[in-house]
Amino acid sequence: MIDFLLGCLIGLVLALTGAGGGILATPALVFGAGLDTLQAAPIALLAVGMSAAVGAVIGLRAGIVRYRAALLAAACGAVMTPLGSYLARLAGNRALTVVFALVLAYVALRMLRQAARPNTTTQTAALAPPCLCDALTGRLVWTAPCLRALLATGAAAGICAGMLGVGGGFVIVPAMQRATSLRLDAIIATSLAVIALVALASVATSAASGTLDWPIALPFAGGAVAGMLSGRMIAARWKGTGQQQCFGWLALAVAVALVVRELY
Repeated sequence: MIDFLLGCLIGLVLALTGAGGGILATPALVFGAGLDTLQAAPIALLAVGMSAAVGAVIGLRAGIVRYRAALLAAACGAVMTPLGSYLARLAGNRALTVVFALVLAYVALRMLRQAARPNTTTQTAALAPPCLCDALTGRLVWTAPCLRALLATGAAAGICAGMLGVGGGFVIVPAMQRATSLRLDAIIATSLAVIALVALASVATSAASGTLDWPIALPFAGGAVAGMLSGRMIAARWKGTGQQQCFGWLALAVAVALVVRELY
């Protein structure tokens, strides 16, 4: 039951904060289920991937997922997830936990900055992004620089998935904001599709190697999906930057707690 409730909490955070909120799934399993980071990472990724798939399907129905871009980035990410898994085993649990805490702190601080300056954008106005949209169709115009940008985004997401058990939304969303001229809703929906596909590849690798604890993974992932669906109703009523501020401070506190727990 505790695994299902932890999953519900993560799904709620995902619904309220967007694609990057799933980074708290691994700490939730570390503190709530008593797992170490190596054990928690593939379980967290299964939950985040299933929740992202729900959001991606909603985006597909709305016609805002750029599925060709998502498939390209996800294919590159799937190739890179084994490298991330290898790096995680090479680092060991203690070093991996510290790396995870540093990444979590970075995400928290960035979100707090965005909440303090909600009208800023990561895209540079003076330079055209490598991936431009066709004015008539709204689809991306495929060029060599666009391909390179999407492949690099997918590679980064794949390494994050394999190494840390996170979907990589905190990498994909800002990268696509810099690399494309898509609207933010299309970027988020497309990033959810990438996360779901990359997560599927990473989870398959973990399952094949026998490192995925299904009795914990299934209720946790089911709870995450339930929490995300419920959280969408709350998110529709909770406007403004309050979600980002709450998530930022919570993530920063969790990052500190992870380091303290591991080192002391």
